Amino acid sequence: MSANERPSGQQQTGRAAARATADSAFMRACRREPVSHTPVWFMRQAGRSLPEYRKLREGTAMLESCMRPDLVTEITLQPVRRHRVDAAVYFSDIVVPLKAIGIDLDIKPGVGPVVERPIRTRADLERLRPLDPDDVKYVTEAIGALVGELGATPLIGFAGAPFTLASYLIEGGPSRNHEHTKALMYGDPALWAALLDRLADITAAFLKVQIEAGASAVQLFDSWVGALAPADYRRSVLPASKKVFDAVAGYGVPRIHFGVGTGELLGLLGEAGADVVGVDWRVPLNEAARRVGPGKALQGNLDPAVLFAPRTAVEAKAEEVLEAARGLEGHIFNLGHGVLPSTDPDALTRLVEYVHTRSASRAPSVKV
Repeated sequence: MSANERPSGQQQTGRAAARATADSAFMRACRREPVSHTPVWFMRQAGRSLPEYRKLREGTAMLESCMRPDLVTEITLQPVRRHRVDAAVYFSDIVVPLKAIGIDLDIKPGVGPVVERPIRTRADLERLRPLDPDDVKYVTEAIGALVGELGATPLIGFAGAPFTLASYLIEGGPSRNHEHTKALMYGDPALWAALLDRLADITAAFLKVQIEAGASAVQLFDSWVGALAPADYRRSVLPASKKVFDAVAGYGVPRIHFGVGTGELLGLLGEAGADVVGVDWRVPLNEAARRVGPGKALQGNLDPAVLFAPRTAVEAKAEEVLEAARGLEGHIFNLGHGVLPSTDPDALTRLVEYVHTRSASRAPSVKV
């Protein structure tokens, strides 16, 4: 090898960091390999529970924050610095790719995503054009900066699953009963299938941008799919979710699938193509493992509300989660949903330390 062919110092450093990231506790757990301690990260760890986040975001709308690489980078790093979690999660929102392709929507404080003109007809479908990487250049820029800052700490990219995105688009915003969504799903199966297929392509494109920019793993959030019965999920949702997972399978990064109230769907979430299935707090992890079946790691599943209890109670409930996870093929400690906005950040920091310490005392000797 000539001097010109040898890797530069920067390239060597980058490769070393990539190797360290691949051998981190989080990545090993995703691959169902032995770990020195149970890795921890929290959904919504970057956000409203942190005073430094609120200060940084003053005067900046949510969607604007998601499109500014400087803000995205700093917000994503904040919980890693504070809590010493084992993975960062990219700061964004599931509706960002919809905004990027021109859907007229906004995230209203105290409400959530609101769509100006809901999509309910075949003509409306034409408003959902394909996502081009140039639509989200800010994502590529932010992830590039984050990978350089995070070193050996993995970065999790994410996107909203087709069903949940469809629900926002059809209802026009958050919904308790999803009546318009279900009416379309049951009343016009062909239009429903076409809508979810188009959303699957948009979602897959958004995940590909994140992976190609340097994300070590990706999570597909299907926040509202727990509203469906298993038969409806299998017939009307699984094909689109599977299309997303299949589209990114060739990258070789771990794929995580999570939904709320999905105890009856856990096996199907894994069947859609996930390597790791997220579990909310309603189903113990040992029972979740039985429902999911072999060959998958599990993620979860402390009730977020537990963090408002005294420290001894939090630790007791965390111990229950760790005990239920004994013998699992792979386990990533997380909450059963996102961090609640008024959570004391110190409670999260203490929880990370507790899980690390307790799980390390039980772990076999593993070189990571």
